Amino acid sequence: MSLKILVPELGESLVEATVGRWHKTEGDRVSVGDVLVELETEKVDLEVGAERDGVLARIEKKEGEDVRIGEVLGWIEEASSDAKLNAPAPGPKVRPAKAEPPSGAAELRTRPFAPQESAAQKSAPPSVSAPPPKPAATPLARRVAEERGVDIAKVAPTDPSGRVRQRDVESYLERQPAATKTAVADSARRPEHGGSPVGPGAGALEKTSAALTGARPEERIRMSRRRQTIARRLVEAQRTAAMLTTFNEIDMTAVSELRERRKAAFKERHGVSLGITSFFVKAAVSALKHFPRLNAEIQGEEMVLKHYYDLGIAVGAEEGLVVPVLRDADRMSFARIEIGIKAFAKKAADRTLTLDDLRGGTFTITNGGVYGSLMSTPILNPPQVGILGLHKIEQRPVSLGGQISSRAMMYVALSYDHRLVDGREAVEFLVRIKELVEHPEDLLLED
Repeated sequence: MSLKILVPELGESLVEATVGRWHKTEGDRVSVGDVLVELETEKVDLEVGAERDGVLARIEKKEGEDVRIGEVLGWIEEASSDAKLNAPAPGPKVRPAKAEPPSGAAELRTRPFAPQESAAQKSAPPSVSAPPPKPAATPLARRVAEERGVDIAKVAPTDPSGRVRQRDVESYLERQPAATKTAVADSARRPEHGGSPVGPGAGALEKTSAALTGARPEERIRMSRRRQTIARRLVEAQRTAAMLTTFNEIDMTAVSELRERRKAAFKERHGVSLGITSFFVKAAVSALKHFPRLNAEIQGEEMVLKHYYDLGIAVGAEEGLVVPVLRDADRMSFARIEIGIKAFAKKAADRTLTLDDLRGGTFTITNGGVYGSLMSTPILNPPQVGILGLHKIEQRPVSLGGQISSRAMMYVALSYDHRLVDGREAVEFLVRIKELVEHPEDLLLED
């Protein structure tokens, strides 16, 4: 019996995806729990897996093709357990005729899943020879390793989970002698290896469509669906909103001293470090209560004021910035905020963020300071009308009471939609943030 591999439900408001990479080829035997193919959506990448043992008989949708929910990605032909255990090395690939699928074909609706060991794998007798297990690695790390001609088994993971990541592959390449790196690059570039030359930082990009040739080489690389979505939404935000930005600076000395005094006890009690973002989350909630139009959106000719506070926290990921949401941030303690942010960062690194993690949000905070940014203009995250940008903390001379003193200072920026928010509101909102952060004990008294 042949089983359809269908595009699963992608999540609310998502109906289309792009086929990212097939992990199996036609003719490969597959077991329950095997990842068959990756699908890229606008928000997250999904893995589609096998729910039956068998043989991948035919691939209908190639890498780079756009697909919609319910479309057939490929076919799995059922195989007997004896054939799986005693089959010799893979022979000619199974390629069913292109005509209609066999009668009695059943639909196999796949869904995103956590890979697990199949019953056949658990019960296989020791005498059955099997290929050595692949080292644990993220799909992106595997793709970069293949494109750069690196044996993933030789790359040592730095992640506590033991999974090899893109940064591990790039670090491995940096440690190789120059001659070795040239040979690796050449092997990845040769057509018989199926490789494509990809430069550093290409993790968010897909395979090149042309080799590097000539004295002035160029690459033509397809952007991932997420990168295309980021590009489209950034242009949309600037085209549809009357976006302005106001700046201020905050004396972070009191927060720095408080964190220094309490960091050991805080971490011992809650298991996470006390960062600066939780102070700004608390301050933003208070400021939003005083200036509710910054926690609103425009729908047609109406403004929708939201009396709940779901704050998006921008997190850097290998394939682009993502903004998971802290739900009901006004009800969260410092510890819960820090635990939530840490969990989001880990899920972004593991590429396990879900659509629910990213859905919604009434206001966003982004921290370019972690990358060394001194000042920037954050872009709105539609349909939100406000975004707060944090930056690098630097010791600067400041006049206090007629005396020059060295203080830990940070520039902050508030971008807002001038269609809904007046300049006065925006300035006073940022001043409110400044007052609360410069006197962190006031945050404890906020409702």
